[in-house]
Amino acid sequence: MAAAALLAAACGAPTTASAPPAAATSTKAAALGTTGHTGSATPGAAPSLLRAGESLRTVTAPVSYTPKAPATGTDDYRCFVLDPRLTKDQFVTGFDIAPGQPDEVHHVILFRVPPSAASAARARDADSGGKGWTCFGGAGLGSRGATLDDAPWVGAWAPGGRENVLPADVGIPMERGSLLVMQVHYNLRHGVTPDRTSVKLRLSSSPGLKPLETMLYPAPVELPCRPGKSGPLCDRSKAIADVTERFGAMSPRMVNGLLLVCDGTLLPSPGPTQSCTRTVERAATVRAVAGHMHLLGSSLRIELNPDTASARTLLDIKTWDFDNQGAVPIPATKIKPGDSIRVSCTHDQAWRDKLPDLQGLPERYVVWGEGTTDEMCLGLLSVTRP
Repeated sequence: MAAAALLAAACGAPTTASAPPAAATSTKAAALGTTGHTGSATPGAAPSLLRAGESLRTVTAPVSYTPKAPATGTDDYRCFVLDPRLTKDQFVTGFDIAPGQPDEVHHVILFRVPPSAASAARARDADSGGKGWTCFGGAGLGSRGATLDDAPWVGAWAPGGRENVLPADVGIPMERGSLLVMQVHYNLRHGVTPDRTSVKLRLSSSPGLKPLETMLYPAPVELPCRPGKSGPLCDRSKAIADVTERFGAMSPRMVNGLLLVCDGTLLPSPGPTQSCTRTVERAATVRAVAGHMHLLGSSLRIELNPDTASARTLLDIKTWDFDNQGAVPIPATKIKPGDSIRVSCTHDQAWRDKLPDLQGLPERYVVWGEGTTDEMCLGLLSVTRP
């Protein structure tokens, strides 16, 4: 349980299970001559019309922020407090996140902060004079109430993201007086221009909406250096020390926690494909699925009840495209206690020779890390409860 709580607090991955449909077998456009992180590669579409009971509210980062790595490396995670000025309980029924500098922004995640934690968020922000704070992993406010089966996410943007409008019967509940914390991950390999990211929220008080929750399914990343390649960071312990230097003491706990939760051991099984199978504890209905990896990702798969007669594939991304991370709506699929869900990811060091973003970087043993040039393996399920 302690490992699971750690993972819930540390899974700061850039995607959302409420995004519009995306091609599950998209091409890896980055290998065809683009940068591998184009930011604004997907053209914007006209905003969807408001539905009955909906209103729009725009919230913006309170300051223009110039990214700077807090330690070594080329990644800056910064959290900003946003106040949607909720005077009554409402549902978020859609959002449109607009990075001020799309080429620099690796991802944006919106975390909901209940009224009971609002003062802590404001105090944390006041410590920096209203300029936000460093927040690798989650929002940096602790994990009160957060679990892998009910992550406190409202929405997210990643390359390829568009306006997100939820199905008409669901919404993300926000209590009166709640705040948002907006985590922005800046990739400094693409510049350090001042950024001021904003969000358009769709809000609704319509009765009868079903609360939408996000379930997280992380898996380890244990990718050794290629045969014939060498270097100091090809030693696993030194690679872990490197991510710890860049992102703090959370990093080795995350690496070890994934092994404990998924494999029941602290001994890794290095290889290009890693997976994690977890038993369902609460009944739910899956409405959409998504996956997240970084630039070394090749394929990702989410399965329900694998290796059984009732096995079903929920998501099968045969060719991972970092610049197309939208979620995929699926027919309503019921899951019940005792069912199992497996996420599997394949990473490939050979992308180092093909992607401009990885050119010139030292060969390394790759573990779970927060940076653009580190890796993740994460499945996301967007669900409603009975």
